[in-house]
Amino acid sequence: MLKLKKSTTGRIFGLVASRNIAIGGMVLASAALLFGGWGVYSVLQTSQLTLALKQTQVALDYAQLNKTQALADLQRKLDADQQKMALYARTLGQMQARISRLDQLGSKLVDVASLDRSAFDFGLEPAFGGPREQNSDLMNVEAGLHETMQHLDGRLHQLGAQLTAVDYILEKKSSAKSARPHAWPTEGGWISSRFGARIDPFTGNPAQHNGVDIANRYGAPVLAASRGVVIFAGKMPDYGYVVDIEHGHGFKTRYGHMGSTAVNIGDIVKHNQLLGRIGSTGHSTGPHLHYEVRRYDKVVNPRSFLPRG
Repeated sequence: MLKLKKSTTGRIFGLVASRNIAIGGMVLASAALLFGGWGVYSVLQTSQLTLALKQTQVALDYAQLNKTQALADLQRKLDADQQKMALYARTLGQMQARISRLDQLGSKLVDVASLDRSAFDFGLEPAFGGPREQNSDLMNVEAGLHETMQHLDGRLHQLGAQLTAVDYILEKKSSAKSARPHAWPTEGGWISSRFGARIDPFTGNPAQHNGVDIANRYGAPVLAASRGVVIFAGKMPDYGYVVDIEHGHGFKTRYGHMGSTAVNIGDIVKHNQLLGRIGSTGHSTGPHLHYEVRRYDKVVNPRSFLPRG
């Protein structure tokens, strides 16, 4: 009985062991299949995420490029607008300076002529009229500047008309003889280049000389050829430092290439009054005075207005 019992137990143990091994194998196979499927799914998910990330990056790069181009366009427009504003500002400054000079000149002319200031008040704003227009939301800075320039232009026209009237009255009150340039325009010196056709000293080509050149030493006084009003004092292209004088009765004189000036726009000067000093500024080869005479805005030979000897 002992042998039978032992033999039965061994077989039962073997059967149990075999079944356990089979079950373990199935479990392992199932686990392997599960993990393998998860691995494939993970690889697919990773690939999809990588593709999505690349697409997102491309979209972001494209958006950044568009943003950069838009910013560049805005910057170019801003630069162009700033250049335009600078041009307008320079133009307005020039017009305002011109108005200031005309105001000063007009006031001094009124004083000299002993005119009624209520009739020639150069400080008053010009009179304008017309229908009132509503401000538009579309009005920009450029339109505002254009309107300001038109306003200043109207002011200049008004001042010009006033000065023309003053000049006419002054002509009636002054004598043509005293207005005529007659004095030698510097202390010493000699005529080094005459009026009319000549050879340009810089180019060697024939050229028209609208005045006479009076050679003199540096710093020699430049003197007014007759009494009058200074209508310009400053720098000009080619002429260097220049003084222009309005003498009345159509006479004007110009003194160019000076080293310095001693008068200002609007100054009333007498004949032989100091205007500046001999120099060599502008289109010049050495110290001298360029002297011009005009009659009703036409150049005439200054030699006819210079004293002999």
